[in-house]
Amino acid sequence: MQNRRQVLSHSAKVAAMLAAVGLLPGLAQAQATGYNAAAFAAKTMPELMKALGAGTPTESKDVTVTGPDIAENGAVVPVGAASTLPGVKRLMMLVEKNPSMLTAMFDVTDAIEANISTRVKMGQSSDVYAVAVMNDGKVLFARKEIKVTLGGCGG
Repeated sequence: MQNRRQVLSHSAKVAAMLAAVGLLPGLAQAQATGYNAAAFAAKTMPELMKALGAGTPTESKDVTVTGPDIAENGAVVPVGAASTLPGVKRLMMLVEKNPSMLTAMFDVTDAIEANISTRVKMGQSSDVYAVAVMNDGKVLFARKEIKVTLGGCGG
């Protein structure tokens, strides 16, 4: 039977090995994927595109954003982004009225379907954007208004 000290020691070793190969979320993943602090600090779409070194976004029917029309709990709003176009390099979720517009960023390859879903925090009703950055440098987006209400009552 192992004592507490041995269990903690083994757990720390396993965590270190997972972090070394990039399988541990958090800091290891952020460093491995090139966390962009300026992008996550951006307050507007132009600031975000500048931080990413991307061009001017264009609205497109080839990008879709999903989410509820009315969110009962702004702390955990389910949203998604997808595109059927080939050559998607990155998918992002943006919430216009959040203190930091960029809420999630996923690097995508042609080996997977460009379709992500996550949960975001929304302090108030806002437009939510799904943004696809293409391999050729084009930036495409779709927009959806999501209302945040207390108890899910419209307003």
